[in-house]
Amino acid sequence: MDDNNKNRSFLDRDRLSVDQYYEVEQFARENGVSPSQISRLIKKNGNDRMTLTQALRALRDRK
Repeated sequence: MDDNNKNRSFLDRDRLSVDQYYEVEQFARENGVSPSQISRLIKKNGNDRMTLTQALRALRDRK
């Protein structure tokens, strides 16, 4: 992903950039988990936002 937030394409919204910590932090805050949990989920499931959201729901259902 480009560092300039103004140069975004529609593809940028579907993926979470692991290199941009603020994105991981924001996604974690939105979903009520820690950034380290998001990082582990990204390593396991990839960086697709929909897949990560589904994985988070599955984790909540297990608890």
